[in-house]
Amino acid sequence: MDPGSIALLIPVVAILSGAAVKIAKVRQGAGGSASPSQDTARLESLEDEVSQLRQELSEAQERIDFAERMLAKGRDEKHLDGTG
Repeated sequence: MDPGSIALLIPVVAILSGAAVKIAKVRQGAGGSASPSQDTARLESLEDEVSQLRQELSEAQERIDFAERMLAKGRDEKHLDGTG
């Protein structure tokens, strides 16, 4: 084989190897299922984390609303003063 052909095959082999690794990881994950009690514990942990993230998102939204109100109030005061 000439060097040009080999150079073209390198990316193809890399892509196929990467796909094979991903397929192997998926199969390993599907076959190596945890016990039901571990699944339940993991699910509860994820539910707790989602709940915490929802709470943090709610707090962030409240802060954004407050900041928007303060900015709007400042703009309204400047406009009423005639400086805006």
